[in-house]
Amino acid sequence: MTVRIGITGPIGCGKSTVAGWLAELGATVVDADQVARAVVEPGEPALADVLERFGPAVRADDGSLDRAALGRIVFADPEALATLEALLRPAIRERILAALDAATVAGAPAIVVEAIRLVEGGLAALCDEVWLVTCEAATQRARLDSRGLADADAAERIAAQGRLIEAARPIATRVIDTSSTRDATRAVVIAAYRAALDLERGK
Repeated sequence: MTVRIGITGPIGCGKSTVAGWLAELGATVVDADQVARAVVEPGEPALADVLERFGPAVRADDGSLDRAALGRIVFADPEALATLEALLRPAIRERILAALDAATVAGAPAIVVEAIRLVEGGLAALCDEVWLVTCEAATQRARLDSRGLADADAAERIAAQGRLIEAARPIATRVIDTSSTRDATRAVVIAAYRAALDLERGK
């Protein structure tokens, strides 16, 4: 049996790190952020929808999407962010479903769906477990600072994602706090993964 694990949590809390460790343990990882980037590549129908909605301000000189310009708009305006998500969600969901099917057919022991909007996008319902990845506020800001994200941009993104914990906590199977050392956190993730596999095998 293949266990499906959804991973979510705010920016800077370590979702990708946790997913990377699970990949090392043999899981197939589907990164919704990478899928979201793929569906707005030149020639994709979703790109035309985004450009039509947000206008020339988000169009690069070569006709592709100016992601930085789009980010400045949506992270400063919750309504614009919701509009963008609504435009992209069908295409993203279709590709994720295809990836889940392919990994299941290939016999992957686990499939990890890493998505910041796991709950809001309806992806949590596709998963056997939901892992909420969190960390202390000071740790989160330090990590964003290390990425070179400006204070104002970091504050906007943290605020825009503020409801993530509230939405995910009630349905979270496990909460992974990454505030500790890398080795300690990795040990927690390994134990959680083994427990998830054991539960699936015991069904």
